[in-house]
Amino acid sequence: MHVLLEYIPLIAFFAVYKLVDIFWATGVLIGLSALQLGYGYFKDGKIATRHLVMFSIALVLGSLTILFHDEQFIKWKATFIYAGLGGTLLISRYFFKKNLVEKMLTSILANAMENQQKLEVPRQVWDKINAFWMVLLFCVAALNIYIAYQYSLDFWVNFKVFGLTAITFVAFIITMIMLYKYFPEEEAS
Repeated sequence: MHVLLEYIPLIAFFAVYKLVDIFWATGVLIGLSALQLGYGYFKDGKIATRHLVMFSIALVLGSLTILFHDEQFIKWKATFIYAGLGGTLLISRYFFKKNLVEKMLTSILANAMENQQKLEVPRQVWDKINAFWMVLLFCVAALNIYIAYQYSLDFWVNFKVFGLTAITFVAFIITMIMLYKYFPEEEAS
């Protein structure tokens, strides 16, 4: 259910774009992102940093899109987000010696496993996974802006909704394949 809530602004953006236009869709995206912030604060007593960052980018670029009636601004949103995430992975790993992918996935996988067992994964594997995501995020940022300027608005919206989601899903599967041999074996009952 939580994952579905994460995608509501994107789903609504797509639906409103198909039914009305990019400017109404952008307004809905901003509004639902604001509601997402409010819901997060009401539910958890705090606002998730990722929601705040995504809302801020949507607010600035979306407002420019609506104000100037120019869809070029909203097309940059995904590029800013993906390049920002890639930059965050790069800076945290090589300047602060922290592997954010390891930190995130270790927590998620520990919660998913029944016995809450910690994965024992060699440092070089975590570094490869971090590098994989870093390169992927920068490539997706570049791909988004390429598609935004080389193809129609319809094609870009479909890529943003379906293509970026599919790329993320495939990357997550590749990550799980890289980690699979380190999963603890299930005990026979």
